[in-house]
Amino acid sequence: MAAPSNDNASDPWTHPSVLVGLVGTGIQASRTPRLHEREGAEQGLRYVYKLIDLEVYGLDATALPDILKAAELFGFAGLNITHPCKQAVIPLLDELSPDAAALGAVNTIVLKDRRRVGHNTDWWGFAESFRRELPDVRRDRVVQFGAGGAGAAVAHALLTLGAGEVIVIDTDEGRAEHLVSALRERFGPSRASTGIPVAKALMTADGMVNTTPLGMAKYPGMVIPSDLLRPDLWVADIVYFPLETELLRQARARGCRTMSGGGMAVFQAVGAFRLFTGREPDPARMLRSFSEM
Repeated sequence: MAAPSNDNASDPWTHPSVLVGLVGTGIQASRTPRLHEREGAEQGLRYVYKLIDLEVYGLDATALPDILKAAELFGFAGLNITHPCKQAVIPLLDELSPDAAALGAVNTIVLKDRRRVGHNTDWWGFAESFRRELPDVRRDRVVQFGAGGAGAAVAHALLTLGAGEVIVIDTDEGRAEHLVSALRERFGPSRASTGIPVAKALMTADGMVNTTPLGMAKYPGMVIPSDLLRPDLWVADIVYFPLETELLRQARARGCRTMSGGGMAVFQAVGAFRLFTGREPDPARMLRSFSEM
């Protein structure tokens, strides 16, 4: 009779553990937890990803100090941050990465050694998705809707990718002006503008991006009337639940090339997983996992 095996390789309780979470509003449909947990399992980690949905708990961004304290108390390795907290969380952090400091927005917080370090993996996530899905489109002039935390990341990505000019449109004109000022400081005075009427801006644009929550399951609708779409305009949306927003559906019906928020969701998660674990994730595997969800 064979001796009992001492091999615990198949016992998940012997695997290194990682506890992380996502803080935001209306995030019940997020695929991020499963995406992280699948990649963690593939790498032999006992990886647990929790949703901290402010809406479910009847909270808003003013609860962030207590949420961060609780995350530290319970041993979280870090938190992902989404709408409406990407800018509100900054005063609560000890340090910002160069990208997060430049963008004024945080989507990933690493909690380690009693320090809170904010990072931004959104801009690289959008850029990597764009390089793969719309590599050959004209980008002399791009209209971007939204000047919040996600908007700051996407505008930075667009200009890094060589967009000639990004026109920022936001219902809060002061916020749009603030973002444009920051973009001009980093990229040059002719590379960003605001204050242009929507129809006029789109008339001469090569493409447009929605970086607002409009189109999410919680916030249905479109940022523009559908009659402003035309076949030679490419259209990108960073919303990914649902993956096909009303904007993308209408754009495809009119012959536009489109890009959903799925790629950005995956690649920002690639960056966040690396920061949380110190391990190199497999982007191709994470893309496959996302498509299977």
